[in-house]
Amino acid sequence: MARGVSRARTARRIAAGAAYGGGGLGLVGAAAVGLVLAEVQFAKRTVGTGLGDPPRADGLYGSEFAGPAAAGAEPGQAPLRLGMMGDSTAAGLGVRRARQTPAALLASGLAAVAERPVELRNVAVSGAMSDDLDRQAGLLLDGELPPPDVCVIMIGANDVTRRMPPTQSVRHLTSAVRRLRLAGSEVVVGTCPDLGTIEPVYQPLRWLARRVSRQLAAAQTIGVVALGARTVSMGDLLGPEFAANPREMFGPDSYHPSAEGYATAAMAVLPTLCATLSLWPESDRLEVARNEDMLPVAKAASAAAGQAGTEVTQARGPWALLKHRRRRRVPAEDLAAPPTPHPSGTALPPRADSPSAS
Repeated sequence: MARGVSRARTARRIAAGAAYGGGGLGLVGAAAVGLVLAEVQFAKRTVGTGLGDPPRADGLYGSEFAGPAAAGAEPGQAPLRLGMMGDSTAAGLGVRRARQTPAALLASGLAAVAERPVELRNVAVSGAMSDDLDRQAGLLLDGELPPPDVCVIMIGANDVTRRMPPTQSVRHLTSAVRRLRLAGSEVVVGTCPDLGTIEPVYQPLRWLARRVSRQLAAAQTIGVVALGARTVSMGDLLGPEFAANPREMFGPDSYHPSAEGYATAAMAVLPTLCATLSLWPESDRLEVARNEDMLPVAKAASAAAGQAGTEVTQARGPWALLKHRRRRRVPAEDLAAPPTPHPSGTALPPRADSPSAS
């Protein structure tokens, strides 16, 4: 209990500093943070990357649901527009096929649930930190295409490893979320993953990495739910599966998820993605049997940071809903379908000017 209270208090301080222009609020002692980051960077150098660029997955998913609506005969059934933003996790670094990326999995799953085509635009880049989110949002909002109906953001790991002050990290994230919300987009944020799951990082530094990651994740939640967005805790990328099967869930670099790992994470985000568009059969009614609750936002954010796959959404006033939505896998045939070319007939700007992979 004391640990949860401490995390909630720290997350409130970080979020408040982000909102009111505060400076370098520390997460843990500077020396401890330096040890954690040095160990993580050493782990990354030890395992190496050598993964190349992630495959591009932009295009139309669920084209079998299009019919005459694709030509505009029924505007209500025009393709849903899904945007994807963030870092290498959102980009799908480490897999070989576009359909294995989390964005493609979410687009396929959303199309299957909505029984409606989904137009995907993924502007996430490997190596991105939260200060790149404004640029990414501009790619989705500033062109001739309409804004996304919903946007998924996965961000935070590089902010920790590159020592971006947490208040600055949250400030960049909330600014991007606010911009998307003002444009009419729903937003789902996958919060900072648990860096304590990286295999070459050993105790006690693994515990410290987990603490840093969870405190940032909780602060991200506090910042974005106030803007009407929902968050899903990435935590240890859905812990039990990854702890039990690290060889299957991590990719060849032992740092990024494998295709199975991305699928596990995507299927945890999918229920929230569908719920934000009122497509999921479960309402926001709390299920006590599933340990769901209505809590002050900071306490909900802290609890979610410690349990991957947990959703937080604003309820009323200072209260938020803590949800554990049931994960439902999309049939394999839906996930295996490749996208059709991007409906606009134009390619997104190249990633060459983006941060280097990490």
